[in-house]
Amino acid sequence: MKLYIKNMVCSRCKMAVKSVFENLEINPIAVELGEVELKNDIQENQKQELLKKLRAIGFDLIDDKKSKTIDKIKTLIIDLVQNKNNDLKSNLSDYISQELHQDYNTLSNLFSEVENTTIEKYFINQKIEKVKELIIYDELSLSEIAYSLNYSSVSHLSNQFKKITGFSPTYFKNLKSIKRRQIEDL
Repeated sequence: MKLYIKNMVCSRCKMAVKSVFENLEINPIAVELGEVELKNDIQENQKQELLKKLRAIGFDLIDDKKSKTIDKIKTLIIDLVQNKNNDLKSNLSDYISQELHQDYNTLSNLFSEVENTTIEKYFINQKIEKVKELIIYDELSLSEIAYSLNYSSVSHLSNQFKKITGFSPTYFKNLKSIKRRQIEDL
């Protein structure tokens, strides 16, 4: 049995979700971003308790097909930006379509309908949040950040950054009061 979990975006999320399951004595076979595989079905009362515990720490169970698809798209994009940086060898639409084995136009229309934004804008927002993180860490130059996030040039990154945030990357670096947004809030 697979359960789909909303808002799982990182390895800490996986650990937190796994801990909830284990505390309820439901031992998962596997915990991945957005999904948990169980050996056996769970009872309705266990499911309600699980839902309560997951919601308490910012997660939720996903039951309908549309929500599962949207969550899979978000998980793919977040994983691509956060963990795979330069691994995108084709364009985003082909990558998503191949990973989910569905027509991109269908996925794009569904995503836009439910999220009120396009997949591309969501992807750009994720990349900009990653750029903010890397700028704040101050370990990489803007050129290295642009390369690691697959931008064609520093100029392209700077233009996109300014369009989304209203600031140049350099100005942003000098502002200490601007806070990053959490991934699940994008």
